[in-house]
Amino acid sequence: MTNSTQVSYFVLSAYFDTGDLKYLFFTITLLFYIVIISVNLLLIVVICANTSLHEPMYMFLCSLFVNELFGSTALFPSLLLHILSDIQTLSAPFCLLQVFCMYAYGSVEFTNLAVMSYDRYVAICYPLQYNTHMTSAKVTLLIVVIWLPPFVAVFVTICLTASLQLCGNIINRVYCDNYSIIKLACSDTTVNNIYELIAASLTVYAPVSVILYTYMRILYVCFCGSKQTRQKAVSTCTPHLTSLVNFSFGVFFEILQSRFDMSSVPNILQITLSLYYLTCQPLLNPVMYGLNMSKIRITCKSLIYK
Repeated sequence: MTNSTQVSYFVLSAYFDTGDLKYLFFTITLLFYIVIISVNLLLIVVICANTSLHEPMYMFLCSLFVNELFGSTALFPSLLLHILSDIQTLSAPFCLLQVFCMYAYGSVEFTNLAVMSYDRYVAICYPLQYNTHMTSAKVTLLIVVIWLPPFVAVFVTICLTASLQLCGNIINRVYCDNYSIIKLACSDTTVNNIYELIAASLTVYAPVSVILYTYMRILYVCFCGSKQTRQKAVSTCTPHLTSLVNFSFGVFFEILQSRFDMSSVPNILQITLSLYYLTCQPLLNPVMYGLNMSKIRITCKSLIYK
């Protein structure tokens, strides 16, 4: 192990020389980013501009679309720059900022999906009391719960990581991630590891537990309820479940890749899997909700035709 030094920048070593194909990759990536921004912004504007969509479910959807913009913007500008660059480096402050944004994005995604599952649970299991339960004050509080705890938890994570003494600056990824930086540490990382477990419990395991509980209750009501209740549950819960499964799939591969030796996996496959949850989720959610939710679909059509 080398002596610890003050690291001023990190080298992202997962990039490889693609020759003139880099311009093709840059164009595809840029178009992908433009589509993500366009569809998410469109739905945010549609929800905010139409008073008929100022309902709890659509407010939580709007929060989800804002998070998709936040997460994709944490990745794509840096990714586009490095595709064209001959040397892929990031300054230490910007690297930590990218880690903060990506971790916050992932945590907010889980808390947002948990709040949406709670909203569906109240709507399906207690339809007559829905308006009483989901007041404007409660919706505002839930949106604060979606964003504030993940941001605070991730901020503490970044502070702990920034305090580490590092023995290297090479990260074998196409973007910065916290665990890769921790593996470069010369100093003791016990506090970091313990805190990451606590933070994961609050921002991932707790929301997933809420989702599992609410869907168990929804399934019970569906089996005992009428055909109309089952149809309502399927129409409103299918996009949510698809989003949850897709995001969990991407996060699972990200954790698997960062924690275990993946040297036997082809480099291009490693890069694809590491980018999956940061690229597919921001596009899947607006497309899926835009197509499946009749109110949003009708409003989008009228807006486009105008």
